[in-house]
This record gives sequence, C-alpha cells and structure tokens, in this order.
Amino acid sequence: MKKAKIYIPNKSAMQSGLGKSNKWILEFETKDPTKNPLMGWESSSDTLSEVILEFSSKEKAIEYAKKKKIDFYIIEPKKRKIIKKSYADNFLK
Repeated sequence: MKKAKIYIPNKSAMQSGLGKSNKWILEFETKDPTKNPLMGWESSSDTLSEVILEFSSKEKAIEYAKKKKIDFYIIEPKKRKIIKKSYADNFLK
C-alpha cells in the first residue's frame, strides 16, 4: 500500500523571511532504497517516490489522500518563538 507524509517544508538556510512557507506537501515514502555502488547516491526502483504534490491547505492534502486511499501521516510544523529585539538594547546594559 502507498504511504505518504504530509508536511510544510522548512525554509532553506538562504531565506530570512517566511514567504512561500504556507504550502503543504504530500510526499510518498521510498520503498527499498538502495545505494548506488558507483556514486554512493541513494536510489530506488520505485518511481512513486519522485512524486511531490503541493496543496494550499492541510485539509486539502488530507482529503486528496483519503480520496485516493493513501495511508498517510502528518508532521505538524513547530511554532516559532519570536523574540523582539531592538538595536538600542545592545547599548543599555
């Protein structure tokens, strides 16, 4: 049976803002990954692992998975703790 994970991808190290981080991804898990003996890369004969679907909300991703009878699990995003800082605070101590 197909198994997938639904999650919001992390921002890359080159991003400072949170723009475009509101899409949910449905990604299938790789079955029997093998290591390429020449390059050492991980590969698989399962082409379904190359499919990545984007959704505008978590509910739409869940609805799609249920409609297509895909086993799934959800990875909830962690809440960011924002600490407000002021440049002047460097000189007040």
